[in-house]
Amino acid sequence: MHATLPLLQVTDFPDIRRGKLETLQVNLGYRCNQTCLHCHVNAGPGRTEMMSRETLAEVIAFLRDSGVRCLDITGGAPELHPEFRRLVITARGMGVNVIDRCNLTILEEPGQEDLAEFLAAHRVEVVASLPCYLEENVDRQRGNGVFAVSVRALKRLNALGYGKPDSGLSLALVYNPQGPSLPPPQEKLEADYRRQLGERFNVEFTRLFTLTNMPIQRFGSTLISKGQFDAYLALLKGAFRAENLASVMCRSLVSVDWKGYVYDCDFNQMLDLPLHLPGKPRVRLRDLLGRDLQDSPIVAREHCYGCTAGQGSSCGGALDRN
Repeated sequence: MHATLPLLQVTDFPDIRRGKLETLQVNLGYRCNQTCLHCHVNAGPGRTEMMSRETLAEVIAFLRDSGVRCLDITGGAPELHPEFRRLVITARGMGVNVIDRCNLTILEEPGQEDLAEFLAAHRVEVVASLPCYLEENVDRQRGNGVFAVSVRALKRLNALGYGKPDSGLSLALVYNPQGPSLPPPQEKLEADYRRQLGERFNVEFTRLFTLTNMPIQRFGSTLISKGQFDAYLALLKGAFRAENLASVMCRSLVSVDWKGYVYDCDFNQMLDLPLHLPGKPRVRLRDLLGRDLQDSPIVAREHCYGCTAGQGSSCGGALDRN
């Protein structure tokens, strides 16, 4: 796989600093039951990296002592981690909102037969990847048969109340472009998703998030192989909007890798660009206890233009939703 960081190191991205820390995003490991082209984590069935019990204890201690009210759990497929459910139960017991970044097909994996019921019982917010409402496009990006399994999973979540008005069970879908292009306007695309999924499958959901593909890891390597990397980066930079800087996720989030090291966002995590703390080349989560990160600098490289292009993009979808 082609390395992308050398092509992103020199940057003129504006200086940016942290606001109040609100979200702890934790990557439990890179094992996944799928191998998707757009995956910036380069996850797959052959990956073995998993967070240890000792590092999970650091995560729980940080939740208890930091006052952070949102735990955003990612992978890979985070549900494959043997301690996933214990982490969810512990965080919910503290009154912390929990987000599960779910690929939907995991609901039909052996051993996960009761996963949907578990998520509903603990009122976990589900953010589910569904990069298109057309079967052909989803299967091309994520593998044959993935769309059909995803629709079955959505129906199952709906049956438990997810995506239903007034249920309190949030179900967000995530769209990624098929190739080196910016996402279309989020509100218009959400309306298309509602119409297509509702009329064809009677599927409901709470909201749609549009995410820009980052020129890193598997997707970035593919761009290099096709000779499209420079053009895609130029597209991102040409669509820069300064007003998006106020809302990018790195201002209110820290990202923790499976080893317990901390980054400004999960994209920086995948590029091995650690969070900056004076005197510490590598910052562990436990190093942040008792520290106020507000107004500290954020590590930026050329890929950061992916979060500020057009409507903007973050783990919560478009930044400008007008």
